[in-house]
Amino acid sequence: MSEVQKKLNLLKAFADKSRILIINALMKKSMYVEEISTLLDLAESTVSFHLKKLEKAGIIYSERSQYYIVYNVKDKILNQNLKDIIYIKNPDEAAQKQRMEEYKNKVFKAFFEYGKLKQIPMSNKKRYIILKELVKDFEFDKKYTEDEVNTILVKYNDDVAALRRYMVEEKLLDRTPGVYWRVKDIPKNPYWKNN
Repeated sequence: MSEVQKKLNLLKAFADKSRILIINALMKKSMYVEEISTLLDLAESTVSFHLKKLEKAGIIYSERSQYYIVYNVKDKILNQNLKDIIYIKNPDEAAQKQRMEEYKNKVFKAFFEYGKLKQIPMSNKKRYIILKELVKDFEFDKKYTEDEVNTILVKYNDDVAALRRYMVEEKLLDRTPGVYWRVKDIPKNPYWKNN
């Protein structure tokens, strides 16, 4: 979940009258569902629904106390000022990271089926995303023969020669004649900014 989405979930959690009343009640003391329900004259199912929303947003937490689950406010969250809550270090970077993640998931969905690579993407950008995922099967500080590389890659696609070549071209694997190894400093997707 992106930083923007977390902050949005937090702010959405405050945007409800019942939730504000529940938070106010919990600021006075820890309570369980039935107590809150009686105090605020709300159905227990309604209180439970709102408590789940507040807990998911990180505003409250629960703990077991004998037979009950007791809810408490996270003071650290409520003691923040609004500026701290909405501040994002670099909103453009966060938005781009989220777009990249969504795009990556779309590429995986389009090119993988039952863990197998249906085809090697023609687009450099898409192919790089796939290759970066496949290289995770290789350990750092380990040398691989060509046959060992082929054994790893054939799980994904039969065209192991093309996959090997692309991985070396993209500097994900390095090689000397007959020996391959995983590159430690994997570059960022060089094709992302071009599309």
